[in-house]
Amino acid sequence: MRLAHQATFGPTEVLVEQVRTAGPAAWIAAQIATAGSRYVSGNGDAIHRNTVATEFCEQAAYRGPNCWRDWFSSQPLLWDFYRNALTQPDQLRQRVAFALQQILVVSNVEVNGTYGLREYHNMLLDNAFGNYRQVLRKVTLSPVMGDFLNNANNDRAAPNENFARELLQLFSIGTCELNADGSLKGGTCQATYGNDTVRAYAYALTGWTYPAGGTSPWGCWPRGLNCTYYRGDMIPVASFHDNQARTLLSGVTVPASRTPTQALELVLDSVMNHPNTPVFIGRQLIQHLVTSNPSGAYVQRVAQAFASGRYTAAAGLGGLAFGTGQRGDLAATVAAVLLDAEARTATPVRHAGQLRPPVLMFTGVLRALNGSTDGETLGWWWGETMRQHVFRPPSVFNDYPPDYPVAGTTLVGPAFGIHNANTALERLNFLTYLLYWGGTAPAASVPNAVGTRVSLAAFTADAADPARLVDRLSMLAFGGTLTGTARTRVLEAVSAWNAQTDRDNWQVNRVRTAAWLVFSSPQYQVIR
Repeated sequence: MRLAHQATFGPTEVLVEQVRTAGPAAWIAAQIATAGSRYVSGNGDAIHRNTVATEFCEQAAYRGPNCWRDWFSSQPLLWDFYRNALTQPDQLRQRVAFALQQILVVSNVEVNGTYGLREYHNMLLDNAFGNYRQVLRKVTLSPVMGDFLNNANNDRAAPNENFARELLQLFSIGTCELNADGSLKGGTCQATYGNDTVRAYAYALTGWTYPAGGTSPWGCWPRGLNCTYYRGDMIPVASFHDNQARTLLSGVTVPASRTPTQALELVLDSVMNHPNTPVFIGRQLIQHLVTSNPSGAYVQRVAQAFASGRYTAAAGLGGLAFGTGQRGDLAATVAAVLLDAEARTATPVRHAGQLRPPVLMFTGVLRALNGSTDGETLGWWWGETMRQHVFRPPSVFNDYPPDYPVAGTTLVGPAFGIHNANTALERLNFLTYLLYWGGTAPAASVPNAVGTRVSLAAFTADAADPARLVDRLSMLAFGGTLTGTARTRVLEAVSAWNAQTDRDNWQVNRVRTAAWLVFSSPQYQVIR
């Protein structure tokens, strides 16, 4: 059950049995070999092949109420994201890609282009179990990222430093020198880089323009570089690349005589070989999948798997080996995260686990209660209400930072960065919306719409036995049963519905009541 919470978008009774039958390591190995999810919805690249000096959505060929949504926005991706999360079998690939998109952030708040966002996020799905070096290469060459962080068509005389800074700060090494266990070297933050280093990286990363294919009625600028276009990798333009020697981290120097491609490989060498990278990225993967406050020993073991490119499960878990032996192997790293003793223990320490982010609450409740969704209401309605609108984080720092402090403690809790009195109440309202309002009917304007609803039919057979019903839902929700006073009060609330108080619908109302109370409980809201 714990593995289902950590490695999927929520347990189902069928999934839990599959994991139990296969065993954790074998199930993970099978998941690494499983693909299937893609982003396919939305329109194509016409927005960047425009030759008419009129606003795109004002042109007769594209005018309509859904022009911006289907050509420019991330809403079509959101439909695919939630449909895949609920129904596709490659659950672990999707969860890892979701973690990567929260580390290597691009946002529709600032970048418009449905087809480009689709390409970027399909790339993360494709590389979820590949090598982190290849992920960084594809991210660096992504025209969407190039637009988002100003590295496309960058001026070699005075380069914009946005991407160079975030490559170091957020995508690879972090801001402080780290020990192998993730603790601060010397007990205080010693900076991993300064402004001169950021500038050296910015110079080294000049000389890249958009892929060929974009057109504009006003021409492309600067002259000699390509217009905005998001399909494919950015391409090198040697005449726009800095040609001075630059000193990078990890003892790497970019010589004066080099091509943009050669400089990029040296940049990747410098960050991939930095001792911080396995620790910094490994710890964030632990936080996204398992626990917000991993022990130093746990971090060190995962970082070692990243650095060596190999991980072997404990004998008791089947002794399976993962990875290619290449530094940055994500299959080995993810296996180390999920199969570590701290992830698999039946008795986690008190501070283990994480506050369930809104996205995992949406998917978790829907999957558990045999629901369906086209995602439409989980973006601009519930996503905005609970401050996690997928594909629209407010900045490159994601919806919340990995080191967000939990008030009154020495712990961090990333998802607490968007958790407050209002969003806490909205979690309860979301359950009311599903269980009592009937969810949402299909919208005529959404392709292949199914709305957002749960199906309680599978649970009404247990309605005659409140204890059996509540325990079944509790096991599905958090892998255990309510105890003591909490269980007593829930059983009282469920039992209040009977043939005398509600002759026609008491069974359904028992299931609604039990589900509302179980999925609103602290035991569910905090993944342990």
